[in-house]
Amino acid sequence: MPPDPKVADFAPDAPQLTQYDEQHAITYMRLLDAEADKADWREVARIVLCIDPAREPARARRAFESHLARAKWVTRHGYRDLLRGGPKE
Repeated sequence: MPPDPKVADFAPDAPQLTQYDEQHAITYMRLLDAEADKADWREVARIVLCIDPAREPARARRAFESHLARAKWVTRHGYRDLLRGGPKE
């Protein structure tokens, strides 16, 4: 698995952990770390999501917000699927 897998425009919103979530676990951790450090979302989008907010501001913002929300969901709920053996896909 590449260290920075390509991100979709929107993170999953499934009620269970997905393969996409597993593949992007490091991305999610980096987003949560950036939020804890109060990093600017544009810098995070450029560095973590590899989307240039100067060229694609709407896409960068959507991807940032959906992936950060999903990262938070994984920390509250998705980890249970990992404990059960991973995604059901």
